[in-house]
Amino acid sequence: MAQQAVETHELERVTIKFAGDSGDGMQLTGTLFSDESALIGNDLATFPDFPAEIRAPAGTVAGVSGFQVQIGAVEIHTPGDEADALVAMNPAALKANLSRIRKGAIVVVDKDSWEERDLKKADYDHDPLQTDVIESYQLVQAPITSLTRETLKDFEMDTKQKDRCKNMFALGMMFWVYGRSFDNTEKYIKQKFAKKPKVVEANLKVLHAGYSYAQTIELFGSTYKVAPASIEPGTYRQISGNKSTVLGMLAASVKSGLDIFLGTYPITPASDILHELSKYKEFGAKTVQAEDEIAGIAMAIGAAFGGDLAFTTTSGPGLALKGEALGLAIMVELPLVVINVQRGGPSTGLPTKTEQSDLLQALYGRHGESPCPVIAASTPGNCFDFAFEAGRIALEHMTPVVYLTDGYLANGSEPWLIPDVNTLPEIKVQKAKEGDANYLPYDRDEETLVRKWAIPGMKGLAHRIGGLEKQDKTGNVSYDPQNHEFMCKVRAEKVARIANDIPDQKIIGEESGDLLVVGWGGTYGSLLTAVTELQKQGKKISLAHFNYINPLPKNTGDIFKNFKKIVVCELNLGQFQKYLSETFDYDFLKFNKIQGLPFMIGELKWRFESILSGGA
Repeated sequence: MAQQAVETHELERVTIKFAGDSGDGMQLTGTLFSDESALIGNDLATFPDFPAEIRAPAGTVAGVSGFQVQIGAVEIHTPGDEADALVAMNPAALKANLSRIRKGAIVVVDKDSWEERDLKKADYDHDPLQTDVIESYQLVQAPITSLTRETLKDFEMDTKQKDRCKNMFALGMMFWVYGRSFDNTEKYIKQKFAKKPKVVEANLKVLHAGYSYAQTIELFGSTYKVAPASIEPGTYRQISGNKSTVLGMLAASVKSGLDIFLGTYPITPASDILHELSKYKEFGAKTVQAEDEIAGIAMAIGAAFGGDLAFTTTSGPGLALKGEALGLAIMVELPLVVINVQRGGPSTGLPTKTEQSDLLQALYGRHGESPCPVIAASTPGNCFDFAFEAGRIALEHMTPVVYLTDGYLANGSEPWLIPDVNTLPEIKVQKAKEGDANYLPYDRDEETLVRKWAIPGMKGLAHRIGGLEKQDKTGNVSYDPQNHEFMCKVRAEKVARIANDIPDQKIIGEESGDLLVVGWGGTYGSLLTAVTELQKQGKKISLAHFNYINPLPKNTGDIFKNFKKIVVCELNLGQFQKYLSETFDYDFLKFNKIQGLPFMIGELKWRFESILSGGA
């Protein structure tokens, strides 16, 4: 019987989710699919989602690891809402994700992992594939495990080793469905396992077997093509927020002419910054894994005192521990960048899930009057820009800076246009002149209130250092009440004047209208997509997304005056809304989510349309 020709349908965008047990290699599978898509010119955004436990119970919902990617022939700003295709390697993966895929979506399951014991581990009392629920989807029950073993029957590998290759079978299937090339994946496997030729051969054979299987059985009678996106010409690389942050730190080091020092303690999801920066010793990068969070920031303060561009990294629990030492850096007015990659809290909370719950801690979480600048990145790519900006502000204004990202940005990735380093601004370090007979450690620039940085060993510039209150100008220890009040006010005013050195806040859309959506940090992609979709429908809605939190851009108040309603959207219970309400006389609405997940476009549009129509 002659086979029917397989139709190829062209799509503007598609969202794919790979999910399985945390040992099934779904993060790698999703990354390789994303990389192949990026290389053919698709725009994309990714969202890795994995359990907090190093090895959660196999086959349980708690142990499900997932990787979602949206690829497009158009600009992509989020990893997508509901997936158009789901690869579920076991029942738990299906259970964890079935509510997050659209009706009619492709669902590929490994039917070899669908025994009664597998269903029980996922807390199913029946087989979901035998119910009418699954009839809403394009289901393919593929014997992925057994076909992987059959493909490798002649290999001298035990069953466990063979089963580690089954993610490549699933990847090969999806390469066929979406017309992806093998080239980059083959290159990656050969490089990754260069010292293990049998592993290379096994993975490549299984990858091709998965592709051939999908092609032979003609999975859905259709394949799908997503054309390259029209994007700005240049050299791109696929980058995550943590890697982008590291490159921004290095760029600040180069442009300031200073060595970079990172004193830190590993904590999810910030640990990758330490791992990545340690690879750049040729740039003068010095990295120290301290014994705890307090030691990490204390080392960084010492490095700043010694003349390095100093960083420390952490997440919410670590920021709390670093609070006292951060106060010391504020007191002595040393340049220091504290990178906080936010996660769900409180306490240990949700270590591998995203949240924006540390804003108030970044602004106020120290004893005494201890203000410092706070800035936030909004995409994986611009983590580079704001890591660089954090270093610039710290050095040019002689102050610690708290730089916020989150788990969504840190682990997510997107194509990043590699900037020309020559176009980056020089960073002007505020150093004292050796031998200056008139040097006073707390003598300030009249315009910026910035003091000059005297590095130990500079002749004639010895001065006191430490956490006791400083006398104006001399830096000597002072308990004078009026001096203490003056120094508290002048430190606050110095931070406030940074507003003169940052850009005005931009608006996406009209400068006045019925509704202004306000966001900050990693919610940018979701808010932008929802707002632009409603703008296309003729709604009078605009977006103001903030990267500079303290101080706020100087035109912020003027922007707010031009809108009938303002809604502040955050992945917390309303921290930025609270901060804005204390700063401006305006009745801000709010829309919040604290589920360890990013905003979905659908829920944002629903909320905005409700406000525009007069709803509560």
